[in-house]
Amino acid sequence: MRAALEHKRNFARQRRPAFRLRFPEARIEHWASRFSDSIEGDFELEIPRRIRTQGYLEKRDFLRLCRWKSPRSRPHVEKNPASFIEAVTGTAFSTSDERLRIEVLTLLDGVDWPTASVILHFGHRDPYPILDVRALWSFGIEEPPNYGFEFWWAYTLACRRVARRNGCTMRALDRALWQYSKERQRPAAARRRPRGPRPPSNTDRILRADR
Repeated sequence: MRAALEHKRNFARQRRPAFRLRFPEARIEHWASRFSDSIEGDFELEIPRRIRTQGYLEKRDFLRLCRWKSPRSRPHVEKNPASFIEAVTGTAFSTSDERLRIEVLTLLDGVDWPTASVILHFGHRDPYPILDVRALWSFGIEEPPNYGFEFWWAYTLACRRVARRNGCTMRALDRALWQYSKERQRPAAARRRPRGPRPPSNTDRILRADR
């Protein structure tokens, strides 16, 4: 019995993601300052203000956040009725249960874990990171896993620790992570040095298609 428990602990430790920044934490401000997004500016001002007043996300703001994260999701996210968006996001913003907070958002058509993380990132009072292949690469994750609560929560806590140590906002950290990958990450095909042409990896497709 004892040996089985120890084996289980070792297996869990092996599966635990190792989040390690690829650049010095002292350079967070530098990389964040190089980030540029002309349509993001009012997200931090308008959307949180409306959520604090209403307690939920309006459909117009929901569609803007989804479009910013993944333009391809538009036909799907537009199917959600306004009342359902308000009920689901109201639950996400008010519950004290972290698993419910993130997973309830995936009930919305067209909303996967990365888009759900965007809604919390811009809409919740507490700091939440964005699940993004670029940001994860800058945090030492070569290929994004199948997202689930354990991975998302571990990533959230890792980002909060880094932001707290450096006195920066989660928004600044996300900008830095994304920008560092944009400027330093090579395509997967170049990293593998293939002998012949190969189709792009899933990561490469995501990098080109979405934020």
